[in-house]
Amino acid sequence: MSQINLPPLCTELPYFADSAIYFESIRDKEWPIFLDSGLTSHTDGRYDIQTADPFITLTTVGDNTLITQNDSSELSSDDPFLLLQSILDNFEIQQLSKLPFCGGALGYFGYDLGRRIESIPNLGVDAEHIPDMVIGIYDWAIITDHHQQKCWLASYGLASNTQAIWHDLVEQLHTCKAPTTTVDFTVTSELKSNLDRGSYQTAFNKIKNYIREGDCYQVNLAKRFEVTAKGDPWAAYSLLRKQNAAPFSCYFSTPHVSVLSSSPERLLKVDQNQVETKPIKGTRPRDLDDAERDQQLAEELKISVKDRAENLMIVDLLRNDLGKACIPGSITVAKPFKLESFATVHHLVSTITGTLSDNQNASSLLRACFPGGSITGAPKLRAMEIIEELEPNRRGLYCGSIAYIGFDGKMDSNITIRTLIYSDNRLRFWAGGGIVADSDCNAEYQEVHDKASAMLKLVDQLR
Repeated sequence: MSQINLPPLCTELPYFADSAIYFESIRDKEWPIFLDSGLTSHTDGRYDIQTADPFITLTTVGDNTLITQNDSSELSSDDPFLLLQSILDNFEIQQLSKLPFCGGALGYFGYDLGRRIESIPNLGVDAEHIPDMVIGIYDWAIITDHHQQKCWLASYGLASNTQAIWHDLVEQLHTCKAPTTTVDFTVTSELKSNLDRGSYQTAFNKIKNYIREGDCYQVNLAKRFEVTAKGDPWAAYSLLRKQNAAPFSCYFSTPHVSVLSSSPERLLKVDQNQVETKPIKGTRPRDLDDAERDQQLAEELKISVKDRAENLMIVDLLRNDLGKACIPGSITVAKPFKLESFATVHHLVSTITGTLSDNQNASSLLRACFPGGSITGAPKLRAMEIIEELEPNRRGLYCGSIAYIGFDGKMDSNITIRTLIYSDNRLRFWAGGGIVADSDCNAEYQEVHDKASAMLKLVDQLR
């Protein structure tokens, strides 16, 4: 069958190169989520993970988290990260699996959860009106391994009804097929942004002044776009994943919001107490019509002193963050400044590794590093204060994280960039970049639009 250790409940399913066929068959269930490795040969793009029907849900708004289980609900004011871990601790695994996820927590952690960790002023307008955290506790998952070309329905069998539904779920998945009808999603207004060229220049100048005064070294300044829309957001995501494949993509549908992410960036991974983070800093657009020009842009990025310095600042920040939860002396920069090319941009990506301390876990590590330093700046707290001052709107989910934390302690998570948020018939997305001492405003403003190019193209196609 396979050399991978399998969990107590496990049924092999037919392998599909495009595992969206399976998601089509479960996406009408409650809280369906699809962790999509992007149909790409990218080194991180091995596993697709899909699940639905969580048996516990956690929804955090402000200081309170609503926990729902077995048709009953309770409110908790506990720290959301610690609360989540306390729920996971109630479940004990007898036989570990090598599959990445066979059940546990899956969902999103919004950027503004950082307010539960640090004291940040309340200046930006909250135009999102979505929860700060939306997490389901799931007991089964469809795992597609694109390297082995295998697929399984897997579970640790910890929910009371999993055994009872297993046969019907297997039968449903064995008989699924590509949909014969299409769904529609349409934008219905002109696209607006919260920073025009002049406003961006003003914010840029203030950041440069803060840097000159020694207040900070780098600040990530982001621009928010919004358009009204209607229809089934799965249609929009289906288009996005085909033209902007990325290794940490996700589609997540909840009663509160739908999330359409094509993120290229890992925040944190934990497996066997080994920790990895892969910050991105340094960007050039791709030129897919001119291979020679595309290569020139890549080489320009690889040798850029400015971009390497910008990346190094965030590497140092993340080494410090990892140090809060990892064994002293275990943190190393395994792969600094590696060029990675995606659908629309080239990036510089560094890989940092460490070993989790015995008294720490995936949730405490995530809290120690949250939000990710690559999308705040350095030092982190001061950068977040400046972001709150200069960006007109709260970030909501943008620059937070979509993650799984398994019953077995494994975790993988993205930084939620290149992501569209849909609720209240409104589609929103952001793009930003790190401002440092020698940044040029025109170049930075262009970089924002380079990063947003796939989402801007998508909006045009949905008209």
